[in-house]
Amino acid sequence: MSAEDLPDELWIAKPLQAIKGRGAVSNLPGRFETQRIDAVDDGWTPFEDDTHITPRLTTSVTPELAKTILSRNQSPDLPFSVSLNPYRGCEHGCVYCFARPTHAYLGLSPGLDFETRLYTKTNAPELLRRELAHPHYQPSPIALGINTDAYQPVERGLRITRQCLEVLHECRHPVGIITKSALIERDLDLLKPMADANLVAAAVTITTLDHSISRTLEPRAASPTRRLQLVETLAKAGIPVLVSVAPVIPFITEQELENLMRAAANAGASAAGYTVLRLPWEVNPLFQEWLQTHFPERAQRVMNRIRDMRGGKDYDANFATRMRGEGLWADMIRQRFAKALKRYGLNKSGSFLHMDCSQFRRPLSIPAKTNHHGTGQLDIFG
Repeated sequence: MSAEDLPDELWIAKPLQAIKGRGAVSNLPGRFETQRIDAVDDGWTPFEDDTHITPRLTTSVTPELAKTILSRNQSPDLPFSVSLNPYRGCEHGCVYCFARPTHAYLGLSPGLDFETRLYTKTNAPELLRRELAHPHYQPSPIALGINTDAYQPVERGLRITRQCLEVLHECRHPVGIITKSALIERDLDLLKPMADANLVAAAVTITTLDHSISRTLEPRAASPTRRLQLVETLAKAGIPVLVSVAPVIPFITEQELENLMRAAANAGASAAGYTVLRLPWEVNPLFQEWLQTHFPERAQRVMNRIRDMRGGKDYDANFATRMRGEGLWADMIRQRFAKALKRYGLNKSGSFLHMDCSQFRRPLSIPAKTNHHGTGQLDIFG
């Protein structure tokens, strides 16, 4: 009898299993794939149990030469219009990351592939220098590390973010950095003088104060305690620090909102912001797999509350509501946040919105344009 002849009831889906150090629990296919492969129990091998050692997933890093490095947007709900991302994919493994679906454009999974198969834009500093030297360039604060964390673990050795900051420092160009990593402390020698000139601000994302939740929700990011120490370090260095309470997840992290904001204020943060959980594209099934794996008893309640804040849907991409949600529960979170903002003095957001662009000066040296082979000779159609 062939496998095709077996009745459907004999094919039992392999149960999802958490992988230590990784956020996603599967390699869910991207939305552009034409085939889907599911692991099943065919009766020949037992399901993995508590005594089974899951093969360790290693991280691969692929260098690539980008064509451009500054991305521009006109989204009315974003406080920036220009962003720079040195990396594609992110080893932090945050299961809720809105950037996960971008790996589908590479023919890879937004699941485990996103956090184990990384791409580095090795020519980012050269491209940045060239863009800033363009005679028609108009300075506007650059958001660094918006799509994926610019200080994720591979940055420690590659130093691409560091080199981009050196260009911005040289050109006296304003930059806003968002991160979950304490590695940003390495670059205080650049950031402190920039802060003195009102050219930099930092946002540290803290999702939860619960270490056990953080270990599965964002497994390779700095611990909540370490992030609070980072806030204190940056604040003492004179760098304006905003704490991003994101995402707020009903019945998982929602109840910590006020305690988290109090801890951030005590650490020296001067402002705070928040977003509710967003589930675009493949993030939705990936997050629901995570819920069923780590919080099966709460999974239905969490999704019901999310739908209450999304007009009955799992997600609504409407610009007016995608960050904060809508309805009764979204209004309650909004009110709680506003009261905590005032109570803990986290409403000093001026430094983040009014960095000084008037000091900008074009780079003194401009690298020669290279083709996709990395040589100095231009392509015929370049």
